[in-house]
Amino acid sequence: MIFDPIRRFIRALRGQRAFSTLPQSQRKIVFYAEDSQSLVHFESIIRQLFDRFGEPVCYLTSAPDDPLLTEPLPGMKVFYVGDGLVRTIVFTGLRADLLVMTMPDLGNYHIKRSQNYPVHYLYLFHAMVSTHSNYRKAAFDHFDTIFCTGPYQMAEIRKTEEVYGLRPKALYADGYRRLESMMEQIGTHRESTGNTPLGEPRTVVIAPSWGEHAILESGLVFGLAERLLEAGYITIVRPHPMTTKNHPEILEALNTRFGENALFGLQLDIRDKRTLFDSHVMISDWSGVALEYAFACERPVLFLDVPKKCNNPESERIGIIPVEVSLRERLGRVISPDALDTIPQAIEQIYGDRAAFVEQIRQTREASVYNLGNSLDGAVEKIVEIARVKPDD
Repeated sequence: MIFDPIRRFIRALRGQRAFSTLPQSQRKIVFYAEDSQSLVHFESIIRQLFDRFGEPVCYLTSAPDDPLLTEPLPGMKVFYVGDGLVRTIVFTGLRADLLVMTMPDLGNYHIKRSQNYPVHYLYLFHAMVSTHSNYRKAAFDHFDTIFCTGPYQMAEIRKTEEVYGLRPKALYADGYRRLESMMEQIGTHRESTGNTPLGEPRTVVIAPSWGEHAILESGLVFGLAERLLEAGYITIVRPHPMTTKNHPEILEALNTRFGENALFGLQLDIRDKRTLFDSHVMISDWSGVALEYAFACERPVLFLDVPKKCNNPESERIGIIPVEVSLRERLGRVISPDALDTIPQAIEQIYGDRAAFVEQIRQTREASVYNLGNSLDGAVEKIVEIARVKPDD
């Protein structure tokens, strides 16, 4: 509709005005959601802030379809601010004691630090990936506190500060609640379904990243799916949302070629995790979901060794191998795109000694993720501590 942008602008303007009229006492802790998926990382924290500490929470969202706009959590006020001019005005004039966000690049583009108030900016990771390769240069330079998923992120940020002479930020050993949630969900799912990774036929999920070298966009998916289906594997393609949005023709071609095969499936709703929980192996490239899958499901990932998408041309100055590179051999196998015929053999070799592989996954997970299983209480207490510090302290 031609008037939709105008309606969204007016709606965002109303949200901005309503938020700005709140007394300062109700704007102590503010969360910003760039999309409706951000709540996955915020919800448990927000509930604890209200239930345990009675802290009111403001929630600014750029998603016009954010479900919290109609059904906010207890103790929460939600405001739609759009993703254009109004949002820029909100950030520039923000008056809050603490702003929590999962969007990087604060201060580098149109999202700036407040010019009117000493806001404390806290970054919360939404993926278990390295900081200096998947993100742009200076993506985290303007935050005050960063909640780190694991020791690798802490080491990378400190080395980045050293290389570029940056002021040290406050780093907190946090963890990854999305992983904890997935582990809990998969435990419940397997208990209720009796699902076992030893069942036949095996289910393979193809879940790549997106971009010109990724499995779908490069065309590798067609040869890959053909070999898996010929080997008798149930084959589910789970495209990245950006691929679904930008290249529907690839999905149409997959359906045309394989849609009549009873072993083939195409899953576009990535919110549905049952396919992941029931599968026996994932094939990916550089997607962050591969680490989540291996750690939560305790099942292997085969990584097709396509060129890595690097968003920071100066990443090698940090001198640390990104975790998504260093962990690949411990989470499964790295396969050349020219060796797709070897994939069935690789899958069966891994399952030939499944107990050893699962133990390796668990050891890697323990060394890579902070506070696994009990990260929430510490994170909430740290947020309250930061929010209660007076600006002049």
